[in-house]
Amino acid sequence: MELNEVECRVLGALVEKEATTPEYYPLSLNALMNACNQKSNREPVMNLDEAAVRDALHSLDQQLLVRSVSGSDSRVTKYEHRLQEMFNFYRHEIAILCVLLLREPQTPGELRGRTDRMHHFEDLSAVQSSLNHLMKREPPLVKVLPRQPGTKESRYCHLLGGDVEVAEASAPERILGGEHSHDGRVEKLEEEVARLQREIAEIKEQFAIFRKQFE
Repeated sequence: MELNEVECRVLGALVEKEATTPEYYPLSLNALMNACNQKSNREPVMNLDEAAVRDALHSLDQQLLVRSVSGSDSRVTKYEHRLQEMFNFYRHEIAILCVLLLREPQTPGELRGRTDRMHHFEDLSAVQSSLNHLMKREPPLVKVLPRQPGTKESRYCHLLGGDVEVAEASAPERILGGEHSHDGRVEKLEEEVARLQREIAEIKEQFAIFRKQFE
């Protein structure tokens, strides 16, 4: 199994919506396309058209990861994932895998915060335990990446798209000073601002959903 980035996005969106909006699941093609392209909880943000989503669904169906269903009360074909049938996940495992499918590599701290709508982890050790279970599966479904210079936590990525190779920074890069060091600090600040902007957008979306419950 080696999914491309569109297939990962489609699969992750189906898993997420099953957990967070079960009343609207399974998803129609249009609803799934919107879920794939939403701006919050996605890294990177995509702009997939109907043909791209349909092609991904066809490939996932052939790999027994997705199937179409037709409800008695609807003429519209809808889609659901089959990860639970394929891997027999625990809820905490599928929550972590879902976030990794929808985002770039994550630290345990980021995973704990971003899985909360699907599964509540009491502490970071519970997140780490789930990651360890996913890494010990045969074949492994998660991998720890080399720690980046200047960071305290390692990041983890899923392996449904194949192995991920990230080279560690070389020694000269770690000890650069002067202008190069300044550029690196500016780049990190820009990344932090972008991350905060994404989190603010997520909070706004969650608040809007909460407010609709009382309208």
